[in-house]
Amino acid sequence: MYNNILVPVAVDHGPNLDEVIALARRLRAADGRITVLTVAEAIPPYVAQYLAEDQEAQTREAIRADLAGDLQDAPDVETRVVTGHAGITIVDYAEHHDIDCIVMQSHRPGLKDYFLGSTAARVVRHAPCSVHVLR
Repeated sequence: MYNNILVPVAVDHGPNLDEVIALARRLRAADGRITVLTVAEAIPPYVAQYLAEDQEAQTREAIRADLAGDLQDAPDVETRVVTGHAGITIVDYAEHHDIDCIVMQSHRPGLKDYFLGSTAARVVRHAPCSVHVLR
């Protein structure tokens, strides 16, 4: 059983969010916790100059509110929204928050994933803890 489980989800939360949360609950220790993390891509500077100064904060808050709505029946789950590159930020978050298990969903890999690498593949290769990937 794991004490501190991280569940990274895409901005659109995907169709299997309930399934991923259910697995995290089965893997969680009795006094463990589950954190759902969404990583919003940073707005490039050449675009940001045309937007409101607090646009990234507004975007993170909109994502957080949408995620909270999707998880309203899951009071045992914390939510976090951060800005960065998904694969790198998930691994960094796990390292800095004493995560001992990551549970995430993945799509079936396509040809581009073999050259560029998917987020799940990057997390599996670089995570400081156990990783469970659902397909």
